Amino acid sequence: MPEQNEPEKRPERGDERYRQELEELQKVDFALVELSLYLDTHPNDIQAIQQFNQLAHKRAQLAHAFELRYGPLMQFGHSFTRYPWQWKDTPWPWQV
Repeated sequence: MPEQNEPEKRPERGDERYRQELEELQKVDFALVELSLYLDTHPNDIQAIQQFNQLAHKRAQLAHAFELRYGPLMQFGHSFTRYPWQWKDTPWPWQV
């Protein structure tokens, strides 16, 4: 726990917390891809649809928190950036 006068350490791109949060996002993304493929052939499976929607919501929350901490995950308008332009900061999510 930080001392009273010490500021909390700011998370850094590429540190252990960054990697853990990115891995959690990747797990959810993988499950969403698998559910999408399953639902292509089983479009009336209500439980799979509910699971997909729950994971899509979870993914949005995880991605939002990640981007607030570390910067954008995706380019071309899918993610916002702060000033200065954050795409120069490495490692990028696909480099980890």
